Parts: sequence; structure tokens; C-alpha cells
Amino acid sequence: MADTTVKVDPAVRDRLMVLARERGMTMRDLIAELAGATPTQEELRKRYEETKAYCETHFGVTLTDEDHDRVEKVWQDLEAGRRVDSL
Repeated sequence: MADTTVKVDPAVRDRLMVLARERGMTMRDLIAELAGATPTQEELRKRYEETKAYCETHFGVTLTDEDHDRVEKVWQDLEAGRRVDSL
């Protein structure tokens, strides 16, 4: 595998270096770990479809697009620190 150079701001580079050192790894390994642990949009879509199918098969729950949208809103509210009453 050929190496490549990624240009980032010095502050980003320095932070990556600290994170790598704290984990006892190289910056190269840290970036590879981060990339491997971060799902693509396609992987997220596939995971959603598989979870939806599992819920329907094993729990008899049919999730609609509206259910999905409501849950997304709840996550957004939680992340923003807003109160969530219920789903």
C-alpha cells in the first residue's frame, strides 16, 4: 500500500498527534482506525434497513418513514440539549 499526504491545519495535526500518543499508536494507525470506525452513508442506510427488517421479523413492529423522522428529531433535540417528552 502506498502512503499519501493529507494536508490539515497545524491545530488539527497537533490534536491528531496527541490523540495517537494517548492511545499508544502512530498517527497513521489512528487515522486508519477513525476511518474504519466511521460508517459511510451507504453503510448507515444498509444498517437501518437491516434493523428495520429485524424489528419487523422478530418483534412484529412495522416502522414507517414517519417513525424514522420522529426518532431523528428526538436525537437532534437530545444532541442540542433540548427537552424530549416522548417518541
